[in-house]
Amino acid sequence: MEEKMPRMDKLSNYATTWFDNSDHGGVTYHRTNIVSWRDRKITLNTDGWLTVTTKRKMNQAANQFCLQFGVWQKNHEWFVDLPNGETVKYYDGITFNY
Repeated sequence: MEEKMPRMDKLSNYATTWFDNSDHGGVTYHRTNIVSWRDRKITLNTDGWLTVTTKRKMNQAANQFCLQFGVWQKNHEWFVDLPNGETVKYYDGITFNY
């Protein structure tokens, strides 16, 4: 049996809501606003839920809304590839320009 990989180009509806009003928007997973953007700034937050699903939903949001960032993990640490090409260590509340 072939295992299906999750789509990375758009968010699923499972426990997830979002809005996009051109200049600002946000994605909520369960009760946590995991991605928000306004005035060309993006803020990421897991509320301590550093899970594979949270990370995947952050990346799906980046792809769906053309936010130009990526979140990945190495040796149990999370990193963010920023729109300017820089890679930084992830922390809750990280805010950057896009």
